[in-house]
Amino acid sequence: MTKQAKTPPTVDKGAPIAPPPPPAWRHYLWLIALGVFLLLFFTLPTVRPSTVTLNYTQFLHDVAGHKVKTVTIATDGSASGTLADGSSYTTAIPPQAGQSLLNDLQSHGVQVSATASSTSFGAEVLSWLILLLPFLVLGYFWWRLSRGAAGRLQGVLGVGRSRAKVFDEERPTTKFSDVAGYEGAKFEIKEVVDFLRNPERYARAGAIAPRGVLMIGPPGTGKTLLARAVAGEADVPFFSVTGSSFVEMFVGVGAARVRDLFQEARKRAPAIIFVDEVDAIGQRRSGNRALVANDEREQTLNQLLAEMDGFDPATGIIVLAATNRPEVLDPALLRPGRFDRQIVIPLPTLSERAAILAVHCRGKRLDPSVDLDVVARGTPGFSGADLAHLVNEAAIVAVRDNRDFLIASDFDEARDRVILGRREGSNVLLDEEKRSVAVHEAGHALVAAYSDRADPVSKVTILPAGQSLGVTEQLPLVERHLFGEDYLADTLAVLLGGRASELVVLGRGSTGASNDLAKATELATKMVREFGLSEAIGPVGYPTGGSVYLDGGGSEFSTRPFAEATQAAIDREVARLLREAEQRAVVVLRSHRDVLDRLVELLLARETIDGAEVYALAGRPVPEGGARISWAPARSGAAPEQPDDLVGPLRAPLDGGQAGR
Repeated sequence: MTKQAKTPPTVDKGAPIAPPPPPAWRHYLWLIALGVFLLLFFTLPTVRPSTVTLNYTQFLHDVAGHKVKTVTIATDGSASGTLADGSSYTTAIPPQAGQSLLNDLQSHGVQVSATASSTSFGAEVLSWLILLLPFLVLGYFWWRLSRGAAGRLQGVLGVGRSRAKVFDEERPTTKFSDVAGYEGAKFEIKEVVDFLRNPERYARAGAIAPRGVLMIGPPGTGKTLLARAVAGEADVPFFSVTGSSFVEMFVGVGAARVRDLFQEARKRAPAIIFVDEVDAIGQRRSGNRALVANDEREQTLNQLLAEMDGFDPATGIIVLAATNRPEVLDPALLRPGRFDRQIVIPLPTLSERAAILAVHCRGKRLDPSVDLDVVARGTPGFSGADLAHLVNEAAIVAVRDNRDFLIASDFDEARDRVILGRREGSNVLLDEEKRSVAVHEAGHALVAAYSDRADPVSKVTILPAGQSLGVTEQLPLVERHLFGEDYLADTLAVLLGGRASELVVLGRGSTGASNDLAKATELATKMVREFGLSEAIGPVGYPTGGSVYLDGGGSEFSTRPFAEATQAAIDREVARLLREAEQRAVVVLRSHRDVLDRLVELLLARETIDGAEVYALAGRPVPEGGARISWAPARSGAAPEQPDDLVGPLRAPLDGGQAGR
């Protein structure tokens, strides 16, 4: 049994809380900067390099003693230079010195130069940089403190811009050849792309391009992958955006972004716009229950409706959208003229699963023992994303075993890890618990083997994995789309076979049947309330609410569409079906008690057995194409999969053992 995450409780967050205001002391930073500026302005000119100051008499004495090497005389009488020992000096020359001083300097070999009294450009720049440094530093801190407000201002100024990613010149590398299966869906989408490439072909026949194509289906079936393939194959600009990127806390943002998106697409028409998870903005409007609608999502939806087919409809633009919640979309969005085509992308069939596995196995070395058809048959109900995850987990298992190629048991272990979780050893169970699990799983297996309409047994194991302490795996002969009443009755008997075996062998029940009882009750309730398979209730249907493609994605009716007396009658019929199924399983196991005991002992000895051995013990022929295809590995530590081939409302895996849950 796979562990499903529970939906967290809904918390009313209320209105968005504004960020705290910046600290008040930051306004004093400019006063501090001004004070430092004035301090540097008055103290910087007094700072000079380390030099020797000579009076005029000392200067003449050093010249006579050949201690002066160079001298630079300014027009204002100041002089500076270097002494013979390399040190610098400064002095002042009186105006009366005149030509006699110059002659004296020349006679003693002093290099004389003259310059105007001005500050160099570099010194001025350095002085100004030092003076402005306090403003630069404190201005930086001011900017950091105000960055939050500036970011919000920038968001307000550009809030109406669309956040669509444009693929114009550079295309994704995904092509239609990378999308296995779904030939019908690919044909329809290819036709849309061809319409944009060659519009004159359709214009001659008077055909009009579809405004929108809506792809719906369960999660992981490749809706976004098909859109990426369109972007990779198309010779037109491709705009990709998610539905959640339209709506933010500002009023009118969503509508503005929709307008901007279509304006950009019109500039580059013909073009394709892909909106992933369109249900984020396309949910059904409030209708008659609200007199005034001021919801941001409704404004965004209204703008989208107007852009797709309004007074000024967009021409040369086709909108692709994907969702797994079509039941919540507004009817105005689904009508012809907006989304003209709705492409259902279901879970892949057996042949499609094999093709998808082949695509994901590209670039991986496979051992000759790996048969992708066998792997595909052992993965009913897997989506394309599940299969990709399966192949990756198989590669991880191979690396863990120090191999660079994949063998058949790698896929078996990877599938068990994906469905059941990490495999535990049998030593985690007490001897008494291990025997109870063996009795429980043997009951599931034998009831399935003696039921003509039940899915064939493929493998039985008492090795714990995840939350399951043991599993009886059933794989269908064919992929079913309709289920008869006889098949459902056998399914109920198999589900209750574990509890019946405990009653027959141990004389008592246990908590190991809790998951089986929950699934059996759910199936029996659907048989009575939805499928009309109860004579007492009659041919009526009260379907549950919730999402079509999301398991557990919705709740039942808040107000029952039937009376309390009808509910009591439904409860009685459900209890009757469950009692009859349990009694039927008890009768089967009691009549074959010797086979049951031998199967229990075989499970205790080997822990994992093949479905063919179950049929051999039962003296029944192996269903053709059924249990012969086994996932039981040579080693005893591999985990099984829960059988899962029930479609639609019956899509619950028939897990045979939840002992100790």
